[in-house]
Amino acid sequence: MGELRAAGNDAVEFPVLNWLLSDMLYLVSGTSRSGKTLIAKKILADKQIPYLSLDWLMMGFNDGIPEYGIHHLLWPNEIAEKMGPFLLGMIDSMLVDGMDYVIEGEAMLPQLIADLIEKHPDKVKAVFVGYTEINVKDKVALVKKHSDGENDWLTNESDEYIRDHIENMIAYSKMIKNECEKHGLSYFDTSEDFLGAIEAATDFLVVDLN
Repeated sequence: MGELRAAGNDAVEFPVLNWLLSDMLYLVSGTSRSGKTLIAKKILADKQIPYLSLDWLMMGFNDGIPEYGIHHLLWPNEIAEKMGPFLLGMIDSMLVDGMDYVIEGEAMLPQLIADLIEKHPDKVKAVFVGYTEINVKDKVALVKKHSDGENDWLTNESDEYIRDHIENMIAYSKMIKNECEKHGLSYFDTSEDFLGAIEAATDFLVVDLN
């Protein structure tokens, strides 16, 4: 219980929400179309922890300050390398804020997150998600089935573009998985049981809050 004092009055006790007293940073990274945003939204709904999408920041650079060279046509690892110093500064500031946050997006590489965990071992938890074991045709079908319509950036792209994108992301998933193994980070593959992997990744992050 917390207490509130007004001048000349006795203390009044009131409940304090646990998440207001903590300052954990939950990082969700991996490949495009792997379920990163779904994990962040699930944590928001279940635990009321706000999230920040790095896609929003990337598009801010893309549209607002294009001279920085950070844009949506780059590979995720290229965006991550360019945004790395900015993210480190932002994360250091967030960790002294005294609140929990989720950050999700492609622009965080295993090396950067491993460095953050080493620097803040009790303040940072992270998962990576990807899909290394699914074939391109099946993943394309899933992407189209679960499209958000006008809010989905792939909606107006050709079938060939979507196939190429998925092929690239399968290759990127394999790279991410290998880097996670190298740095001892948790990787969850959504190739076969998408929702099961999302649930497992979410539980891994917030199990201590149950």
